[in-house]
Amino acid sequence: MSYVGRSEGERATMLAAVGAARFEDLLVDVPDVLRVHEPLDVPPAASELELRAEVGALAAKNDAAREVPSFLGGGLYDQYIPSALPRVALRSEFMTAYTPYQPEVAQGTLQVIFEFQSMIAELTGMDVANASLYDGASAVVEAGYLARNQTGRKGVVVAGALHPHYEQALGTFLGKEHVRHVAHAPTSGVVDPGSLKLDKDTACVVAQYPNFFGGLDDLQALADAAHAAGALFVVAADPIALAILMPPGMLGADVCVGEAQPLGAPVSLGGPVCGFFAGKKEFVRRFPGRIVGETVDGHGRRGFVLTLQTREQHIRREKATSNICTNQGLIALMNTIYLALLGKQGLVDVATLCFQKTHHAAALALAQGIRPAFDGPFVREVALRLPVPAAQAIRKARVHGVLLGVDGAVFAEETKDVLLVAATEKRTLQDIESWAKALAEAVK
Repeated sequence: MSYVGRSEGERATMLAAVGAARFEDLLVDVPDVLRVHEPLDVPPAASELELRAEVGALAAKNDAAREVPSFLGGGLYDQYIPSALPRVALRSEFMTAYTPYQPEVAQGTLQVIFEFQSMIAELTGMDVANASLYDGASAVVEAGYLARNQTGRKGVVVAGALHPHYEQALGTFLGKEHVRHVAHAPTSGVVDPGSLKLDKDTACVVAQYPNFFGGLDDLQALADAAHAAGALFVVAADPIALAILMPPGMLGADVCVGEAQPLGAPVSLGGPVCGFFAGKKEFVRRFPGRIVGETVDGHGRRGFVLTLQTREQHIRREKATSNICTNQGLIALMNTIYLALLGKQGLVDVATLCFQKTHHAAALALAQGIRPAFDGPFVREVALRLPVPAAQAIRKARVHGVLLGVDGAVFAEETKDVLLVAATEKRTLQDIESWAKALAEAVK
């Protein structure tokens, strides 16, 4: 996007309107040490044609997943987006208010949200889902708030390998002193439910499904331990994997949250994304954000309304359970269209392909003597233990035109030799074989 500044005449008119003789007069309250006194070293203005060429050249330095095979995972995934999805998402019926402040004139938006909620509730096995949140991390935080409000306690116990960014967000919002991490077993990669040691201050136990390394923790045992201590059980789940795994709602979860990006939204350098939030009906009045419901109008016609809005902009602040300001309407629309296009069996097929291709990649790595970091079953992605730092291997693999995986050192120093690998349904047999060859060269 190019920028056209104000002319000298326009600036003079604006300064006169506020009673200032020059621009510097507007900065009198800014300490001198913080001001830039020398002219900034910026290039002269460029034409739109020149600007597009320069920005395009910078963008070309990136390794885009559409140009090289990507085995990146760690929470965001290069899933195939059906061609029909953007065409439907841009239809005029959905070009209503982005945020439905006036629901009577935003029926298209409200209906999509209602369908999104219904699909997420079915996928997670929970009673109710909301209209979406900012991302997976904020959804986990909101689950922590709900648990605190429900139980009157403050403690949050992270059970095993939760996404490090999610755990950091919990500490930022709920206070690091109230978040306790129970480590996963070094061999299996999953947490021992008996090691939780919950107390009377524990508001909730949070686990990931599959966990950050692709492992499958015993959710039912974790749920039983949480409930025995009077705490809630929160599950952060991957929506694609849920197509072939037992829903968290059937395994004792009170709240199920997660990142909805894999359902039809591009990775796009990390955003925008969309968090989902679902839970038991008994907690619905403590849900963050919005919930859309179905009704009929005065003529008996089907319609949609904002049934609940627990954010502080809509109700008295002392009764608000969240300060979440909006939902990710556009991304939730894309998620809804994606699920509708694939249908139940289509989603199962995608999840199955991801499972099979990631396991095939792991088998090719094992044939080279590179073993998984943990000996338990894995879904969605696999953590490989490399003989060299993962960052080094990733750099070498780029020379071969392969995005090898995610560097474990990005999240923790103790996992600097761990490579997190995810093969989605987009990866062909040739892609996986190329990945294996690049891996063999990269660890030499």
